[in-house]
Amino acid sequence: MGYLLVTGGAGFIGSNFVRRMLREHPERKMMILDALTYAGNLDNFSEEERSHPNFDFRHGDIRDPKAVADAMKGADQVIHFAAETHVDRSIDNADPFVSTDVKGTQVLLEALRRSDVERFIHISTSEVYGTAESVPMTEDHPLKPMSPYAGCKVGADRLAYSYYATYDLPIVIIRPFNNYGPNQFPEKLIPFFILNALQDKPLPMYGDGKNTRDWVFVEDCCEGLGRALAQDLAKLKGEVINLGTGKETNVLTITDQILTHIGKPLELKKFVADRPGHVKRHCASTAKAQKLLGWRAKTEFKVGLGKMIDWYVENERWWRNIIETKREYHEFTVRWYEETLPGGGRPRG
Repeated sequence: MGYLLVTGGAGFIGSNFVRRMLREHPERKMMILDALTYAGNLDNFSEEERSHPNFDFRHGDIRDPKAVADAMKGADQVIHFAAETHVDRSIDNADPFVSTDVKGTQVLLEALRRSDVERFIHISTSEVYGTAESVPMTEDHPLKPMSPYAGCKVGADRLAYSYYATYDLPIVIIRPFNNYGPNQFPEKLIPFFILNALQDKPLPMYGDGKNTRDWVFVEDCCEGLGRALAQDLAKLKGEVINLGTGKETNVLTITDQILTHIGKPLELKKFVADRPGHVKRHCASTAKAQKLLGWRAKTEFKVGLGKMIDWYVENERWWRNIIETKREYHEFTVRWYEETLPGGGRPRG
């Protein structure tokens, strides 16, 4: 048996997935290929996890054909997380998203054509759908991306499908809805709000705060991904599968729950100008995941959010290292949320 290749395995969902595999399948060899950009972080793993005999980290870029070919040479399965993922950043500069999300995926797919890999799980995103035209959103919902990030993920998603259709490759496409949980990079909405609340800073909500998302606790998502690796490939090959809860929560509710859990005043809520191309509503159909994977999300949002908040409270060293030393994090937060910091102002143009 070969090993499981995990691209982007030092990122948020990737690291949670690797951790789950080490815990549940300690005999399974894994190679983690990650470029360690600003959001990739080996500190997402404990020293014990990094020293596990079946944990093999390789520093490499999915846009590098040689690095990808070498990483895939002995793999029997691949799960492809690696991507630029932040909508707001893509609005400022789409170039890294086009390069990594589309071209990087194409490099992997070309290597797949020349490999003996049994299964390739492509991690897409619910952002490919745009705002819900009907609820719940099935896998056949129109693809109407509303940000450069979403557009690039549509490109990668459909490129992966085209390689299945053209070359009969063993590709499965998973579209997770909004994940949240431990190790999420602090510039994303929920961890950003948690850290602002802990530091008595305002929590800046776009628009009226009533936009909804289907929030999936990352551990539940990783369970679904594990099932996608284990189920009969004949049933999954060429399929697109949502991973969501079938429930939606708006940003106002999230903000109130964070402030209440931490014991901070609701007056820390602050409304700011909406961002361009903001998706208004997401809510997943869960029927296909239940049918093909036997999977259903288990964690109620309020419970998962509480676990996440407690993790950030208990792991201050992890997040302080990011917010105090990562230049990319500081530049982004100043540009997008400067009015929540001393001095005011909010340059957006």
